[in-house]
Amino acid sequence: MKPETLNFFDKVYQVARQIPYGRVTSYGAIAKYLGAPRSARMVGYAMNNSSGKDVPAHRVVNRKGLLTGKHHFDGTNLMQQLLESEGVTVVNNQIQDFENLFWDPASL
Repeated sequence: MKPETLNFFDKVYQVARQIPYGRVTSYGAIAKYLGAPRSARMVGYAMNNSSGKDVPAHRVVNRKGLLTGKHHFDGTNLMQQLLESEGVTVVNNQIQDFENLFWDPASL
């Protein structure tokens, strides 16, 4: 699909698929990259609807590194487990060393 024919959710998925293994980004960073800086919540909705679309939604967190979307994953701690399997340390739903693990989509 050509980028101009993609809907917002599809554009979010395109960006999310590029988040490197072991790194994280925020809903707001994706929204800003897509030219819709006030649409972080819409990015969250996209992540909630990404099941079965081969999107690493576990790598998208809030601007403070909190796992605010974890209740949308099957299982009690699946989001945390997926991140930890990539070497990301999570304590009390907070990504540790968030500044160094943060990936900015603008770096594409």
